[in-house]
Formats: sequence, C-alpha cells, structure tokens
Amino acid sequence: MVTFFASITLLLLGFFVYGKVVERIIGVDDQRQTPAYTQQDGLDYMPMSWWKGSLIQLLNIAGLGPIFGALMGALYGPIAFIWIVVGTIFGGAVHDYFAGMMSLRHNGEQYPSLVGKYLGKSAQAIINIVSIVLMILVAAAFTAGPAQLMSEVTPLGFTTSIVIVFAYLAIAAVLPINKIIGKIYPVFGAILIFMAVSIGVGMFFFGNPIPNLTISNLHPDSMPVWPLMMVTISCGAISGFHCTQSPILARTLKKESEGRKVFYGAMVAEGVIALIWAAAGMTFYGSTGGIQEAIAAGGPAAVVNEISITTLGSFGGVLAILGVIILPITTGDTALRSSRMMLADLVRQVTKKDLQGKGALLGLMAVVAVPAFLLTQMDYSFLWRYVGWTNQVVATVMLWTGAMYLVKQRKFHWICSVPALFMTGATSVYIFYAPEGLDMAYSTSMKLGAVIWTIVALRFFWMLYGHKVRALFRKPQANV
Repeated sequence: MVTFFASITLLLLGFFVYGKVVERIIGVDDQRQTPAYTQQDGLDYMPMSWWKGSLIQLLNIAGLGPIFGALMGALYGPIAFIWIVVGTIFGGAVHDYFAGMMSLRHNGEQYPSLVGKYLGKSAQAIINIVSIVLMILVAAAFTAGPAQLMSEVTPLGFTTSIVIVFAYLAIAAVLPINKIIGKIYPVFGAILIFMAVSIGVGMFFFGNPIPNLTISNLHPDSMPVWPLMMVTISCGAISGFHCTQSPILARTLKKESEGRKVFYGAMVAEGVIALIWAAAGMTFYGSTGGIQEAIAAGGPAAVVNEISITTLGSFGGVLAILGVIILPITTGDTALRSSRMMLADLVRQVTKKDLQGKGALLGLMAVVAVPAFLLTQMDYSFLWRYVGWTNQVVATVMLWTGAMYLVKQRKFHWICSVPALFMTGATSVYIFYAPEGLDMAYSTSMKLGAVIWTIVALRFFWMLYGHKVRALFRKPQANV
C-alpha cells in the first residue's frame, strides 16, 4: 500500500514540479499566435478550450493501453510501479509534451515532418513509412478488438460488427474535429477517469492488501524485466503512438502555456490510470501467478470485466463493456485521422502542393483506410504484437528529435537525450529478443543491443563534442 500511495504522489509531483522544469527549458510565449488561429481551416485547425483538449488528448493516447498494458505489466509484480512512475515523468510526459509543442512551433506539422527537420531527410523517409504503418496497425487492432466483444454481447456477427466499427472510424476521421471529437470525446475521457478512480477506491475492499515493492518480490519469475516490461507497459509509461496524436491537439491550443496541461498533464493522468489498474490486478488476484492464470483463461478483457463487476456490481459490468468497446474505437479513429494528416504532409513535401477539397480528403482517407480494413481480418493478438515494438521505435525517434531541437536551440537537451538513450537500449534489445522480432537468445540480444546503443551514443556525443576533440589534434598555425 505504501508503494502505491508513494507512486501516486510522485506522479502528481512530476506534473507540478518536473513538468514546470520542462516547460521552463523549452520556454513558452503566450504572445505568439498558435496554429489554431494562423492556420484555421474549419477541419483540423480551430481553437478549443484546454480542459476539453486535455480530456480528448487523454482519450486519444489511452484507448485500452493503460488498462490492458498495465494488467499485463502486473505480471512483473510491484516493480511495474517503478517503471510507470519513472517512465511517465521522465519519458512519456516529456515525449508527449515535445511532440505537441514542437508541432505547435511548426504550424501544426506532423511527427514525420518534425523528424525531417531535426534528424534529416533520410530519417524522415523511414519514419514516414513506420509511422503510417503503425497508425494502420493501431486502427486495425482497435477495430478488431471491440468488434469481437460486440459480437459476443450483441446479436451482431463479427463481420457485421467490424463493418459498423470501421465505418464509424472512417467517418469520424474526416469530419471537422469539433463535430464528434470535440463534443463527445471529453465525456468518454471523463468516463475513463471515473472507471479508474472507482477501481482505485474499490481496491481497498479487496480481500488482499495492495502489494509493496520489496527485495523478495522485485522479480517474481523468469521473465526478463529488461526490456520486456518497457514494451509491455507502453501507454502507461511511454508510447510512440502519442507523438502521432499530440499534433492533432497542437492544432487546437489557444496559447503555448496550455501545452503542459494538455500534453504533459494527459500523460501523467494516463500514468495514474495505469498504476491503478496494475495495482488492482495484483491485489484482486493476490499474486502474479493468479493474474497470469486469469489472463490466460479469458484475456485482459475478461480480467477487466471481473474486477469491474466485483467492485461496482452490474454497473461496473456495463462500464467495463463500454470501456472495452468505446475506448479503442475513440483511439482508432484518431489513428486514422493522424495517418491521413501524415499522408497529406508527405504528398505536400513530394509535390510541393497542398491537397484541398473533399475529393482530396476522401482520397487520402481511402489510401490509409483500405489496408487498415483488410488487416482487421487478421487475429487481434497477432496485430498487437507488432504494434508493440514499432510503437517504441517511434517513441525513441521522437525523443531524439526533441533532443536535437534543444541542441539547436542551445537549451538543456538532457531532458530528452537521457530517456532517448534509455529507450534506444530497450528497443534494440527487444527487437533482437522478442518472438515478433528476430527471436534470438537473451544473452545474444543483450550483446547486440549494446552494440547498437554504443553506436548511437557515440554518434550523438561526437556530434556534440567532436569539434572539441578535433581541435585537440589540430596543428597550431605558424606565426607569419
């Protein structure tokens, strides 16, 4: 219980203290007009209140990530609390804040365009493809998941459910942001918070105590914490998907000082939600073995349903079903929306022309929607496995982009470069080790990951200090 309360306190302090530090380093100027006014187009660019933007951002970045991911992360025991707290404060919230603020400073540009400006055109070309693929995978996974549950709790078949869900995703992704997203999604964001708070209170009435982190439960089984936990708990700590969503809200902020509330604040809120669900899983089932058996028997959705019904009765069951259906849908449509925006930016860069009009909008939408729909026919768990490491590659590149932005601005870059170095190591080892990666032995994966990390670190430090090293070996010029 002490570990849980300490973790909640640290997350809140992270927003009020470290969030202020990050804001001061990047510098905000409320006299500078935001893209919501300078680029206002009645579709994506339009002013919106910060509180509404915060709830929409939370819903966009969350989906079922801080619930399902946290429950899977609970398999590692209370050490998951450490990653959620540290990852959120120093990684995820910084990542989301820079993705949003850099977009704000560059007329609402999408993540791949920001990468191109600060990491070069080659990196942009690669990340354009990776990001759009990630968005299509997320949209497909967040169609198949809720459609499967809909087919189980309603008379609708699976195929019919997929068509209904995907049709909504496609329509919401092309409507002006204030039509559906701006009006309904703040309500859904509030439901997500209500669910978490209710479960958080209900935990104290479970038969088992909330576990504390001790030496004996630091590592409960044979699963390697590094780097698996850093990918399993992504949306509750750091997730590359978020940097594709922050530019959506960057196009709606009225002033720069709202960025900390919308971007940094939403990520801290997601960290709190993930912390609650991870603690609830450990507490409800009493052990990592108990929650592992429950997930193996019915999947994370069944676990959410059981905990919700036990805590809140039939009302909790309704909330659980709504959550498992609505939350991924509201993330899936913004995934399609951001992929449509990325594709528009890519076409603009290649052709030097802006695509305008309803025909161009629908054409862009079709390019990303068709493959997403086709992928919905695949197994949900298979799709989600590949979302995991792709997601963290995107997060790592965004942190490096933020680091280079600060380097060029001659500001304190370590707030981005240290988590970037950390995620470079975690992601490299994971790709070598994971079954959906190269499926190598753990020791081999660690060694190869260390090689990749060393190359990236040396390149970064050479860029920073190479001129000083060269100066030491430069021959002094003779006096004439």
